[in-house]
Amino acid sequence: MADKNGRKPTGQALQERVGQIGDQMKASQAWGSIFRPGSIFRKGYSDNPRNRSFVIMNSVLYHLHPVKVKRHAVKVSYTLCLGGLSFFLFILLTITGIFLMFFYRPTAAQAWDDIQALQTAVGFGYLVRNMHRWAAHLMVLSVFLHMARVFYHGAYKAPREFNWVIGVMLLQLTLLLSFTGYLLPWDQLALWAVTVGTNMMGFTPVFGSQVRFVLLGGVEIGTDTLLRWYVLHVLMLPFVLVIFLAIHFWRVRKDGGISGPL
Repeated sequence: MADKNGRKPTGQALQERVGQIGDQMKASQAWGSIFRPGSIFRKGYSDNPRNRSFVIMNSVLYHLHPVKVKRHAVKVSYTLCLGGLSFFLFILLTITGIFLMFFYRPTAAQAWDDIQALQTAVGFGYLVRNMHRWAAHLMVLSVFLHMARVFYHGAYKAPREFNWVIGVMLLQLTLLLSFTGYLLPWDQLALWAVTVGTNMMGFTPVFGSQVRFVLLGGVEIGTDTLLRWYVLHVLMLPFVLVIFLAIHFWRVRKDGGISGPL
């Protein structure tokens, strides 16, 4: 209720302002892309047999694949299986990475010796390590080509723009995983990569010096530095990647499968 000067109380004005911002967000393209009909945030469905069957058929938990699959979606010549290949390489990297963890100690004094022992004294160690290394290179390439294929076919457009953003995040996580794994042998190349990478992060506005200190574990490169990059590589980044992968697969399913040709 306004006062005699026509001004509304502060609390009421703030509430109206928040309501206006909420209405603007719901009318935005991003909101419409994420909270589309058929998502877990469904609203406005009347309770009748048709809508109940619609909800069941569009549930990822009940139906992993769409009720209908478009003809182009199963053509290798259209998708090139780049998304599936990237996921397969991630599974291969997980399996080989777990094997490598049994023979690796993330300390500056032992990391390089463990790599040498893995290649010379461990059964199939040389093979598994090279499988891990080449799968990492191929995953970076396949994810990049997958993004290029999606862009070329216009699959980033509505209603798939949200999933395109998720794909960009997955590409960045893939590059970070590749970079952190590149440092773990702790050879001369790894030392220079850490030096260059942390110096670049040091130029981050406002928080540059703090970020560099956290990544180095101090002011100089040492065992704490290797341990931090090791934790990032085997724990934090894969955990975040799995979450984004789940969202990515869910959105592909919810958006009606693979988009058609232009």
